[in-house]
Amino acid sequence: MTEMVFGTVPVRATDAVLPRWWRTIDKWALAAVLALFGVGMLLGLAASVPLAEKNGLPPFFYVKKQAFFGGIGLVTMLGLSLLSPQQVRRIGVIGFIGAFITLMALPVIGTDFGKGAVRWISLGFASLQPSEFLKPAFVIVGAWFMAAGQEVAGPPGRLYSFILTAVIVVTLALQPDFGQASLILFSWMVMYFVSGAPILPLAAAAGLSAAGGVFAYNMSEHVARRINGFLSADIDPRTQIGYATNAIQEGGFFGVGVGQGSVKWSLPDAHTDFIIAVAAEEYGLILVLLIIALYATVVLRSIGRMTLERDPFARIAGTGLACAFGVQAFINMGVAVRLLPAKGMTLPFVSYGGSSVIASGIALGFLLALTRTRPKNEIARILGNRAKG
Repeated sequence: MTEMVFGTVPVRATDAVLPRWWRTIDKWALAAVLALFGVGMLLGLAASVPLAEKNGLPPFFYVKKQAFFGGIGLVTMLGLSLLSPQQVRRIGVIGFIGAFITLMALPVIGTDFGKGAVRWISLGFASLQPSEFLKPAFVIVGAWFMAAGQEVAGPPGRLYSFILTAVIVVTLALQPDFGQASLILFSWMVMYFVSGAPILPLAAAAGLSAAGGVFAYNMSEHVARRINGFLSADIDPRTQIGYATNAIQEGGFFGVGVGQGSVKWSLPDAHTDFIIAVAAEEYGLILVLLIIALYATVVLRSIGRMTLERDPFARIAGTGLACAFGVQAFINMGVAVRLLPAKGMTLPFVSYGGSSVIASGIALGFLLALTRTRPKNEIARILGNRAKG
């Protein structure tokens, strides 16, 4: 009867899993993610060779590692994109419990690799950063709490999500990892807003965040040094920001040429935090704009689909995942062009890093699953179009 009145619904229960997945997946967002991974491999061929030479390894050692971990990330993403919202919630909760326990155990089992922050677990052949995996799982759990709070006689989900957020943010700040802490807090604020919460508590949370930033500036020499360097009118050309800024200026519109860039030999984090500087120097503004367009495609299409979503959990979680993905990319690129103080945050699916690319695969897998076309959302779209007509 529904099909007779509203037209053909694109999802049919009799379809096999893969044809149904292909019919309902956001193909533009999927293509953009695959393109980002391809760009990451292209830049890895340039940015990771100096690091391999410095460490006495074969030239493409890190490129091969990135391809290996990237393959795991892509397979994970495609596998998770097959799930229903209910399955996403279950896996997200299980993943959150594991990531949260590991995060809390970092003071005992973690290492700083000489970087001054205990964020990693050494596995010998690789390292694991629990906060990377915590981010997508936190969004799922936070959305679950908020959606449950909207039910009749439901729990105070927004309060529970706030308490959980506060615990995680404080734990990350103590590592210290203010970049990941700010991203977790931002994700919660987005989900809180989307859940229909009043604006006053949101403004209060923003005020507390600002107060926390002032406290961190006064209490942490590391934070104060980064912020002072950001606010300084002069750029020390011997710092990472100095090298990155010079590389971006040298690149111009079309770049200095493939393999001709010099910043990758000067920046110790050229393959991770400052990969966009390598892109700007060797390929110019053209590639940078393409990268921005790919991120914008994923974020805007996902948010657009979420405006039609009828399930509160899927709507809140999908918006949170999309915004967190986009803001992480914005922070990484903003640091490189000195719009933001240094954060130590990777560019999703482009920067080198096993934890980063696999966690990004998990986040995008959840997002693609939640943004798949479902019958009730398609009916809502048709009704909305007919009402406008």
